Parts: sequence; structure tokens; C-alpha cells
Amino acid sequence: MKQQSATATTKGFTLIELMIAIAILAIILGIAIPSYTQWVLESGRTEAKTELYGAAQALERCYTRFSAYDADGCEDVRDGIDGRRSDNDKFELSLDAVDATTFTLTATPLGGQTKDTDCPSFALDETGQRQVDGGTEAADIEECW
Repeated sequence: MKQQSATATTKGFTLIELMIAIAILAIILGIAIPSYTQWVLESGRTEAKTELYGAAQALERCYTRFSAYDADGCEDVRDGIDGRRSDNDKFELSLDAVDATTFTLTATPLGGQTKDTDCPSFALDETGQRQVDGGTEAADIEECW
């Protein structure tokens, strides 16, 4: 028979090794989660800008055709824009202050996008003037747009 040594070896992790692995994982998650959250908010901003530019283009096509944003022929376009939600339901569009020669489009955040306090809502008018939350400060506009 084979003799066993007095000190048998066992395989596995010690408590200290597990605690070190958990600490490393906590540090990685502490860095990754805020970065991921910021990335998600910024992708929502891109979605809002895309929706605003698309709606503005549709209104410009109506203006080109009928020489007025509020023409009867543009009613379907206006109704399709006002209250429309973005593809991922992060923003709702509204069409404000529309008349023959002017319009203002606004993208208001919904759901998780409301956590974006830096760039809460976006607006675009017929001249291409961009706004953030009704303000016109150049630093805010450049950062958000």
C-alpha cells in the first residue's frame, strides 16, 4: 500500500484570494458603470439630434413645396412630428411656434434620459439655431450638440 503524507494538499482558493478577487472586481465595476452610464446618455443625445434634424428636413421640404411651414399641404407632416417619440423612446418631439416662416422643434427627454442633467432638452429652429433647455449659452450648446 501506498503511504499518505502527513500533510495532504488540497486544491481551491483561500479566503484571502477570494477577497482580493472581489476587491479587484469592485474597482473595475466602480470605473466601468459610470462610464457606461455616461455613454448611454450621450447616445440618447445623438438620438435627439437625429430626430430633430430629420423633422426639420421634413418641414423644409414642405416649405419648399408650399412656401409656408403652416400651409394646409404640410398638415400631415406637422401632425407626424408633434408628439412623435424617438426610436428608442428616449425623447418626445414637439413642434412649437409654427407659422408661415418660422418653427421651433423641441426634443424632451423621457424615461432614463431624464437623468441627463447636463443636456436635458434640445431645440432647433428654422434657421438652424440650436438650443439646450431653452438656453443659448455657447458652452452648453457646443458640449451638448
